[in-house]
Amino acid sequence: MRLVHLDLKGAAPRVSYLEQVFPFLSQLGANGILIEYEDMFPFKGELEVLRSPYAYSEEDIERIQQLAEQHKLEVVPLVQTFGHVEFILKHEKYQHLREVERFPNSFNPHAPNTLALLRSVLAQVIEKHRRSTWIHIGADEVFHLGEGMDSKNWMSRNKGDVGTMFLKHIKEVLGFLSAQYWGLRVLMWDDMLRKISVGALRGEGTGTAVVSRVSVECLGSACSRGYPGTCRAWCWQEPMPSPAGIAHTAVLAAVQEVMVWLSPPHRYDHYSVLCELLPVGIPSLAICLQTLVNGGFTEEAKRRVLDVLGLESVQLEQSICEGRGAFPGVEIYHMVEQVNGHLRESILKALEEESAIKGWFSPYHRKHHFGNPRNMETFGSKVLKLHEDWESFVRDLRAQLERIYFPDTVEEWMEENINPHLDQLRDLVRDYR
Repeated sequence: MRLVHLDLKGAAPRVSYLEQVFPFLSQLGANGILIEYEDMFPFKGELEVLRSPYAYSEEDIERIQQLAEQHKLEVVPLVQTFGHVEFILKHEKYQHLREVERFPNSFNPHAPNTLALLRSVLAQVIEKHRRSTWIHIGADEVFHLGEGMDSKNWMSRNKGDVGTMFLKHIKEVLGFLSAQYWGLRVLMWDDMLRKISVGALRGEGTGTAVVSRVSVECLGSACSRGYPGTCRAWCWQEPMPSPAGIAHTAVLAAVQEVMVWLSPPHRYDHYSVLCELLPVGIPSLAICLQTLVNGGFTEEAKRRVLDVLGLESVQLEQSICEGRGAFPGVEIYHMVEQVNGHLRESILKALEEESAIKGWFSPYHRKHHFGNPRNMETFGSKVLKLHEDWESFVRDLRAQLERIYFPDTVEEWMEENINPHLDQLRDLVRDYR
């Protein structure tokens, strides 16, 4: 199975964009979508506080599944059940469920309401994904586990360690799923399991009766070096885990199918800045998918990528795509190239290399509204044109972004990538005028 991980904790696209993207993913070799909704899911009732103002509607969730089915993409919902739960624990209503009071990263597995909350979250997501045969429970990077007082007391009373405590919580989650949703197959990230001995895994008795498959994460960053668009993808040039490594994880499950996740992260956690936008990552994602299909980035894989994306050439080592392109969001791809390659450089050149600005329009001059018009005229027309050119460009970029993204994403991307540079030029033009 070749799954593309849609991590919606940042830059969640509109469904209208997914309508364009899903056919491309299918053509490039994907056969599944791993969807991590976080606050984009339309939680109801007691959980409504978790919803983003721009959360998908129930109709949107159904439409996404219809689109996936139409393009032969299996949908696997992902619900974090231990770590990476900032979107839950940031709310005052659920702060008492934190492992460490001041950190919103991870659940306290001993708090009486933790499991009850997880059951509600899982139930609402699964209810809207009745056609899915898989559920992914996350469980990676459970930061600060064992540092809370409840956990310290539990380990002391039970002569246990962080590993057995982790397994105890996972077993409770799996027990709920196996009891309520017979036949639903469960996946989880394996990084926490790697820290636990095989003996401990056997002793906890999680067993294949509860987990029928466990994903094996092959940690390799080779896929992300090709393009500034970045897949945090675990695939090609790195080898799959050794037989011993697989045997370690196979204590929980017989790994009969290989699943590879291509994961373009939109945000590393709920509080971090945005990563790359999906349209900018599509060439990288396409190369990863075709590399998996062909067992390497062969000439055949390269031709397929160029044909599907409408490009003329790709140069992996130079991170270059050549050609107009014909993939969804290609306009944004090229405009982000312009921003990354020219915005900061052109403004710094105007501000720092123009001698009349440095000598006759310094911060002191601007603060006191004092300048010689003769000298100001030597740079004025150039600065005004540069300003108008970039403002026109940014208006076009904003219009393209608004076609794909909700207002919060557009504003955040502009604040992080445009304004720190363009605001310097805007301030200069304001003072000049």
